[in-house]
Amino acid sequence: MRLNLNTKIRLGFAVAAGVLLLTAIASFLSIRQLAEQTRQVEHTYRVVQEAEQMTSRVRDAESRVRGFLLTADTSYLQTYSTSQREVEASFDRLDRMMADNPRQLLRLDSMRTLVQQKFRNMQILITPQRALTISSVNTILDTGRLTMRAIYAQFERIKANELQLLAERNRLQNVFETITPITIIASATLAILITLWLFQKISSEIAANERLQQQLAANTQATSQRIQIIENLAMQVVQGDYKVKIKDKEKDGLGNLATSLNHMTQTLDDTFGALQNRNKELDQFAYVASHDLKAPLRGVTTIVKWIEDELATELSEQMRQYLSMMKGRLTRLEDLINGLLAYARVGRTEQKQEEVQVRQLVEEVSEMVVPPEFQVVFPTSLPVLLTDRLSLQQVFTNLLSNAVKYHHRGQGTITVSCAEAKKEYEFTVADDGPGIAREYHEKIFLLFQTLRDRNTAESTGIGLSIVKKILDEQKGSIRVASEPGQGTAFIFTWPKVSVTERAI
Repeated sequence: MRLNLNTKIRLGFAVAAGVLLLTAIASFLSIRQLAEQTRQVEHTYRVVQEAEQMTSRVRDAESRVRGFLLTADTSYLQTYSTSQREVEASFDRLDRMMADNPRQLLRLDSMRTLVQQKFRNMQILITPQRALTISSVNTILDTGRLTMRAIYAQFERIKANELQLLAERNRLQNVFETITPITIIASATLAILITLWLFQKISSEIAANERLQQQLAANTQATSQRIQIIENLAMQVVQGDYKVKIKDKEKDGLGNLATSLNHMTQTLDDTFGALQNRNKELDQFAYVASHDLKAPLRGVTTIVKWIEDELATELSEQMRQYLSMMKGRLTRLEDLINGLLAYARVGRTEQKQEEVQVRQLVEEVSEMVVPPEFQVVFPTSLPVLLTDRLSLQQVFTNLLSNAVKYHHRGQGTITVSCAEAKKEYEFTVADDGPGIAREYHEKIFLLFQTLRDRNTAESTGIGLSIVKKILDEQKGSIRVASEPGQGTAFIFTWPKVSVTERAI
């Protein structure tokens, strides 16, 4: 099974790391043993030195006592007491130093007993209350000499044992001093050999990979250029150029994509050409509807007015009622035509961006569609926008006229307010009219849907549909908040950045 480069590198480094780890462990153990043996050697030297110092202090204490006995000078006793305390301290230190050697501790205890006996004998000689004869003194001194020889003998046994330990520890120290560098050098050599072998393998693999990467880089550059051509086509399509084509004859995925994009641009070009023709036909229809359809309506309206004027005395009350109904129907039909034309033109006329002071715009609309019996109030400040003035004017015109048209009294209050959000403004047009039941909140935005009687001339059911379509074009939204008897509030959002600016 052929291993890839990454696996070889990981395997090689794992082997090298394992060897280095074993080298480090072996070196650590050797160095630690060497350090331990060195510490033991130093420990033995300290034990021997401490035992010699302790024996010397006992001998020094004996010399102080002899000096006192010969001269009766009490100054000797001061150094004697100091020597006694130092001897006790030496025994304590030796106890701690020999804690790992029970045999030596037994010898040390025997030596301590002899030393204590020695100090008791010396204490008898220096006690002033005691009256000792010369023979008693000589006996004590002889006993002291025998005790001192026993102390020396015990010291020599302790020293001999420590020197024996010292010889063994020196031997082990020499062994580890020899093994440690050999272990380190052998392990390091093995690690170097493995590393060199691994380096040779990796170098050959890297050289092969570099050649492959150069080939891949050339392919990537060619692919990037082809992708850039496709991106340029997409940008031209976004900007409205549907005649652009890509010249890519490669038989791969990008070549197939280029062919598909060419078919797409051709289809878009054909479709938008057909759409432009349809728009021209719709414009022609709008022209015919606004002139050829409205002209007969005005003529019929004029004839009805002539009948009312010329036959004013001959018309019965029933006939006057019929003529009034006829005028209402004609007016409603003209309003329907105007509404349909306005609905059709939404989004199809060029939007002119200009600075709009919303409060001034609402006041101008109020003067046109709100009668004097109604009051328009502004509880919050209204912003200044850079947007299409005509579209925003149509929205406020329809909402304000609806508030007046569907009010159940002849007078009322309309409130226009605004709240600022992150990317848009939220406007509210609220009235104190009869309100709208919840089940009609969605239906009122549909074309030709009205809550008024169909015989009411001014109720065409198109106004809110126009508002909804304008807000959809502006990427805004509208909703209604109302309950029967509690007035109606239309809340709509208007972007801070116009649709034209966002497209740019």
